[in-house]
Amino acid sequence: MNFVAQVAVLAAETEHHGNVALETLIFGVIAAIGFAALGLVTLSYKNVANRHAAKAEAWAARNGHEAGHGH
Repeated sequence: MNFVAQVAVLAAETEHHGNVALETLIFGVIAAIGFAALGLVTLSYKNVANRHAAKAEAWAARNGHEAGHGH
């Protein structure tokens, strides 16, 4: 038996037939957790411009600009 045949026999013996989708499920779980974390970071910036509207209007009044958010 030559080397290539021995490698093929060893590969066939060590091969297992499991559920590949179940074995790789952890990658999907990690990705979902990562996207959820990024979504929470994005959500934390919601309405940030309006939180300081009074400061923006006071600054605009002091400096002679029109108040607003660039509209």
